[in-house]
Amino acid sequence: MTLQVGDEAPDFQAIADNGDQVALHDLRGQVVVLYFYPKDDTPGCTAEACAFRDLQGEFATLGAAIYGVSRDDVKSHGKFRDKFQLNFPLLADTDSQICERYGVLKEKNMFGKKSIGIERTTFVIDRDGNIAAVFPKVKVDGHADAVLEVVRGLA
Repeated sequence: MTLQVGDEAPDFQAIADNGDQVALHDLRGQVVVLYFYPKDDTPGCTAEACAFRDLQGEFATLGAAIYGVSRDDVKSHGKFRDKFQLNFPLLADTDSQICERYGVLKEKNMFGKKSIGIERTTFVIDRDGNIAAVFPKVKVDGHADAVLEVVRGLA
């Protein structure tokens, strides 16, 4: 299933890096940036997280919350957060339920070895809980800025 602009964002519950429980339905009334990334503390994922970190204040001013999602566990997320002073929650999707609901798990082929992994994808969810924008197959450079422009349009 591929989510499209205008679709209702699938609800979820997850544990954040600080141990808090996060549920999408509790975030109604604010814009949510939900970005899926493959792995904590890897080059592309670190660059993406740091770009969102650096713009987090601008997102917050617009009433938007940022959440990073990967299949890493809470402990890994905590180390990643602390190492790079990330200022937004990272959600642990260790059972892949959120990834499956958002359709971001894809077959990858690296050095002839096939595996299922997260395709870097970002969703912007509006105040009513609907998908306002989808960024599939994200290229990290300039991505956080492009997401910020979409959020500005929703403010």
